[in-house]
Amino acid sequence: MSRFSYSPATKTANIFCVGLGWFPKTPGGLDRYVYELTHHLATGGDRIKLYALDLPETEPNSAVELINLAAQDSPLWQRLWSTRTNFLSRQAVKPDAINLHFALYSLPLLQILPTGVPVTFTFHGPWALESQQEGARKLSVFLKQWLVERTVYRRCDRFIVLSKAFGNILHEEYQVPWNKIHIIPGGVDLNRFQLNLSRQQARKQLEWPQDRLIVFSPRRLVHRMGLDKLLIALAEIKPRIPDVWLAIAGKGPLKAALEQQATELGLNEHVRFLGFLPDYQLPLAYQAADLTIMPSQSLEGFGLTLLESLACGTPALCTPVGGMPEVLTPFSPELITSACEAPAIAERLEELLIGQIPLPSRVGCRHYAATHFDWQKIALQVRTVLLA
Repeated sequence: MSRFSYSPATKTANIFCVGLGWFPKTPGGLDRYVYELTHHLATGGDRIKLYALDLPETEPNSAVELINLAAQDSPLWQRLWSTRTNFLSRQAVKPDAINLHFALYSLPLLQILPTGVPVTFTFHGPWALESQQEGARKLSVFLKQWLVERTVYRRCDRFIVLSKAFGNILHEEYQVPWNKIHIIPGGVDLNRFQLNLSRQQARKQLEWPQDRLIVFSPRRLVHRMGLDKLLIALAEIKPRIPDVWLAIAGKGPLKAALEQQATELGLNEHVRFLGFLPDYQLPLAYQAADLTIMPSQSLEGFGLTLLESLACGTPALCTPVGGMPEVLTPFSPELITSACEAPAIAERLEELLIGQIPLPSRVGCRHYAATHFDWQKIALQVRTVLLA
């Protein structure tokens, strides 16, 4: 974690953050964001309490106070009750600001939040709509949206979204007025995601092929991530780029189906499913690849993967979904496919890999990420909203 501090004139603040899980254990975008935000605020000088599920009792050398709310594998009613009880038991100091990040575990806290303290909700995505796209029952989707999400949002004073695309969803689907919505992009830890190895060095450490064009995709194996479309695209370009090799990192319910699809498409020598990739190996994987790809089909609010890849010097290709184009358009619009379907993914992927469209330089990728998305700068922007 990089070290920085606020100016001497800045008053130290007490900030409570309510998250979901513990990032090193559950490497999702929301948990990573909360981890980075809380630690950067704490190293800046604020006193931060992080409330979430399955938190360790202590974290060595951490300036963030961790309060475990509940066990993730306990029954739902028990999780909600424990969340309320444990939050109440650890409030010796009244906070200056409260930052909520997940509606379900914010719900049992609504009636016990300290009065007179501004409450900001960081909207990482529409929970109900995401569930709907993954096949949840209509009643479950209805309860998530109307009983949980809308109830929580009515209690909040202001909102942070990582992209205008998700600001539109928050406004249109949940009727949150725009004057309560603040757009602040996600950030990347430039010390963790570095350009410090050659592709050959990174590939050697990971035992990846040295003589292949490598595409890397760190994705949860669920429908809306578009990996089925990516496999079809890979099969389309394979005859013309026979040395292409795709590394997919992630876990999820579609693992068996995607592996079967790869076999049926004749891609067994061109795809490797890595499973869970430890966080320390992510910078290696980005640096080992010629290109990172996010073939998302819907509800991609920002795309932290894009920033991580760019910070490691590797260009990232995405579909025109959600907030991802907002990240890449100012840098290189050619890194956005024309559509979400497999033919469009195949067309742009081939153009980039054969050099028909030049890839940005490694140094250029790193410079863009460092200039616009340094977590130190992002954390200060978030802090301004939280304490407004």
